[in-house]
Amino acid sequence: MGYQLDFGWLTDAIHLIAQGAAMTIFLIAVSAVAGIVLSVLGAAARRSRHAVLRRMIGAYVELIRNTPFLVQLFFIFFGLPSLGIRLDPVAAAILAMTLNMTAYTTEIVGAGLDAVPKGQKEAALSLGLRPRQVFFKIVLPQGLKVIFPALTSQIVIMMLESAVVSQIAVRELTYEADMLQARTFRAFETYFVVTLVYLGLSIGLRRLLVAGGNRMLAGGVT
Repeated sequence: MGYQLDFGWLTDAIHLIAQGAAMTIFLIAVSAVAGIVLSVLGAAARRSRHAVLRRMIGAYVELIRNTPFLVQLFFIFFGLPSLGIRLDPVAAAILAMTLNMTAYTTEIVGAGLDAVPKGQKEAALSLGLRPRQVFFKIVLPQGLKVIFPALTSQIVIMMLESAVVSQIAVRELTYEADMLQARTFRAFETYFVVTLVYLGLSIGLRRLLVAGGNRMLAGGVT
């Protein structure tokens, strides 16, 4: 006897899936904003005159990029309490996602900064602008435009990786899917629906970021 699809449970489960999707969106919104801000500071620090600061940022980037995200998450949620630092699941998830994303986007932003011709910085300094003004008004906007597609992809990847935080009982989309399939015993249908939801979130997030980039960055992005 062949397997028969049954989506009858979906009507009663839509609100749970919507709640899980909302949590996923919240997690990526907070961690993306925090991660990008920190990555700009990190990329600038890696290009500063202070060797110790450069080494510290470099060590952080290498540590995060060469260890699994799941291990980082478990270290924050299960390891830090041994030092007296206890975080609730959502706070731990946001911290882990932010730290992970910052390491990757620091390299991405740094590549954008390096792509801006040095002559423009020198010209701006010769006009009397302060180094901080040159960085935020001249170098950073052009650098962000160059790396915006890569930055967008990294944000989408981080949103998809947020499924891992279900392991510490954060009630995001994957967590709700696990609970639903355990309750309905319809694993194929449950994960098929959730896959479509993730696909929709990814496409929607990418289009939203591109639209925002076209508004914020002169000349638009692709």
